[in-house]
Formats: sequence, structure tokens, C-alpha cells
Amino acid sequence: MENSILQNALKSVYESEVAFSKFITANDTGTTGGHQSGFHIHKQAWPLFFENPGRKGENSDKLVTIKWQNDFETESRFIYYGVGTRNEYRLTRFGRGFPFLSDDNVGDLLVICKRSDDFYEAYVIQGDIQIEEFFANLNLTVNDTNSIIPKLSYQTPEDKMHQCFIEFLQFLDVEFPPAFELAYHSRDCYNKAFEITLQSVLENPDNCLINWLDAEFQLFKVIENDRYAVRIQEPFSSVSDLVETANTILNRRKSRAGKSLENHLAEIFYKFDLSFESQVITEHNKRPDFVFPGQEAYLDPKFDTSKLCILAAKTTCKDRWRQVLNEADRVTTKHLFTLQQGISSNQLEEMIKYNVQLVVPRNYLSSFPKAYRSRILTLGSFLKYLGRLQS
Repeated sequence: MENSILQNALKSVYESEVAFSKFITANDTGTTGGHQSGFHIHKQAWPLFFENPGRKGENSDKLVTIKWQNDFETESRFIYYGVGTRNEYRLTRFGRGFPFLSDDNVGDLLVICKRSDDFYEAYVIQGDIQIEEFFANLNLTVNDTNSIIPKLSYQTPEDKMHQCFIEFLQFLDVEFPPAFELAYHSRDCYNKAFEITLQSVLENPDNCLINWLDAEFQLFKVIENDRYAVRIQEPFSSVSDLVETANTILNRRKSRAGKSLENHLAEIFYKFDLSFESQVITEHNKRPDFVFPGQEAYLDPKFDTSKLCILAAKTTCKDRWRQVLNEADRVTTKHLFTLQQGISSNQLEEMIKYNVQLVVPRNYLSSFPKAYRSRILTLGSFLKYLGRLQS
């Protein structure tokens, strides 16, 4: 719940005309015994509500609707007291049962965002971790509170991608999305933030694949931190409870990693307009990760075997590359795409002996023994090979 409030608050700050933050004080809650009511707003924050600063000797006010925690609304009043000895701004009128003006709220972070002339969104962020993350996302320090939050005149592509992740999480109504959906949305956020076009993919598929994989991992961490933020802060009832939770997290991580590579490779193949199918049955119920051009061609005894290709996708392959050998009897050379960086000369020799053609991202080539680099395909060169097969 707290993380959802944090993400909604950040989204509101990014999208608002003006935003303000301050720590709730004892003066705000009335703990000090003063007669003032409501939140005190710093004098330099007048643009949050007024077009001009208040004039000494006059009181002025403005009625506004405020939506709190993306949940309930209050009809509130922003007022400047300038008569007599007073010279201050306050936000007042919250109605009965308003939950954020008690002693327990002292030290919480109040965030107010102007969405239109008379409509505002406000959030009360509680807990050190949530408050620190709010500051980190906006590149603020504790000393930057009690003032207008500077508008980000320039958002880096990384900022835009993270904001896209937050928006996706806001509307996510399941604990974790399916692997395909996670891959799709991470890729979509990355492409929009970094302005990746079809031409970008066609010109540099190796880089795109690595960046998509990294973006998905980042999105996964955002979701994981949100889903387990509360759970890991609470004491576990037993060692079994701890182990069960840890195993759930680890198994989900391993499952995602395997499917992630397949999903993004498939997108590359679609972009290159290649004919292929994934996880189709060959002999003995074997299921290669990718068959080119597809199952029908593979099972057709009249189809030219020189036009067939299979590709296994494994994040690591030091011990598992031999699994590829029996996945398709009609194809002599088995292609294997891996993210593993560096394989020994002895293993590479063994792969060559058994007709396993290694495919790796171009940037990973330098991690392999120099004598073998010319015998390893990059993703780009593998795609050109497929293009020739299907031309």
C-alpha cells in the first residue's frame, strides 16, 4: 500500500503544474497548543495556489478540491493571513475524520500537486524508506523540502522509462504479470523512452536485445520491490515461513529469466520478418526453442533440409549445451544463443565437434578466446544467415 502511494505521488509530481513538499510538524497538527489550524505552507510556496504573493495588511483565500492518497476528496481552503501581525499561508478545512492531522503524522512527508486551477492531489508519505525513495526519484534532499519542487526541465531517457514502469505498476491488478506481458511492457517502455524505431532494431539487433533484457529486469525489480515491500519488513513467523517466501521469490526470478530471452528474441525475429515457430514438437516430443521456418516445414520429408534451422536459447550454457544435440534430427548444425560470457577453449572445441554453432550478442564476443571469435556468430550475423535461408 505504501509503495502504491509513493508511485502515485511521484506520478502526480511529474504531471502537475506545481508541486510542493514538506514534513508535517507539531505546529501543523496542533500538538504545540497553538490556535492555528491546518498545514502551514512556506511563504515562498505561494505559486502553489495564488497567481501573486499575499499582500501585507490583507487576508486572501482560495477554495480548492483536494484528492488525498488517490482515494478521498476534501473541499479545502488555502488562505493567506496578512492582517495584523500575521504573515503566513495555511491549508485548512478537511472535514471530520481527516486522518493526517494527528500526533502520529508528525514527521510524515506531505506532497501537494496542482493538477488544475481548483483541483489538487495530495499524498502523505510515511516511513523512512518511502520518503528516501521519493527524494531519490526527484533528486532532492531533506533540505529541499518546505518549498516548491523544481520542475524537471529535462528528463533523461532512464527517467522516462522508470516513469513508464510506475504507470504500468499503477494499473497492474495481479501480483505478477505473465512472462510475455512483462517482456512486452518493459520493451515498450524502453522503446518509447529511448525513441527506438524499427530501423533502430534492424540496424543494431544485438544492442536492442541486451537493452530490452536489462529493461525487463529493471521492471521486474520495480514490481518485486512493490509486492514484497511490506512482507520483508514484517517478522517471519517461523524459519519455514522465511524459506517458503525466499523460494517463491527465487523460483519466480529463475522462471522469468528463462522466458525473458525467448520472448525478446522472438520480437527480434518478428521485426526481421522471419518465418519461425517456437516450442514446436519435433522427434520424440522434443521442443526446440525456435524452428525456422516452422513445424510444418520441419515435418515435411520433402522440404529441403538445408533450409531448416533450429535455435536453442539459454541464458547460460556451460553445462546445458548438450541438451541441444537431440532436439532436431533433421538439422545437422544446431544453433545455440547464449548470454554467457566466456567459454573455455576445450568446451568450444567440443561444441564444434558436435556441430553446435554458438550465437552471442556482439558485445560479448571479446569475452571468448581470440582464436575462436571468428567461429562464433553474433545475433546480427545469425539474422543475415536466416535471411539467406528464407530468401
